[in-house]
Amino acid sequence: MKKILVICLLGLAIFGFLDKKGQTTQIVQNVYAGYTASSDSALQNAIDNQQSNAQVAGAGEVIKVLADDLKGSRHQRFILKIASGTTLLVAHNIDLASRIDGLNVGDTVEFYGVYEFNNKGGVIHWTHHDPRGQHPGGWLKHNGSTYQ
Repeated sequence: MKKILVICLLGLAIFGFLDKKGQTTQIVQNVYAGYTASSDSALQNAIDNQQSNAQVAGAGEVIKVLADDLKGSRHQRFILKIASGTTLLVAHNIDLASRIDGLNVGDTVEFYGVYEFNNKGGVIHWTHHDPRGQHPGGWLKHNGSTYQ
């Protein structure tokens, strides 16, 4: 099953490369950085075991769009509900990556970033590239666009 998923992701990446050369290179890098079907179980494992600093991937439905956090580095914030019913706060650094314009309740957002446990479900951050190149680059996907 994993091999089929990887083949499909690589096929989509190649198609995207022909369509949008700039974004696809990063998507292919993210596939090799660990975005596989097992990443969804890695997220659930981190939630179940109350782990923090776990590199995870997943997707969820936007249930609330919050005001930007403007203290220090600016972050776009919203709450996702994932398939298990857990809610996650996404804190997306908009000083390092583009904001998701037009984000609405009911939208689906895919993510690759770092999970931090809290008593409300958890936080996903590092959904952007690392300008120093010392941390795996994260991303968000919404309506066919990738934000990294």
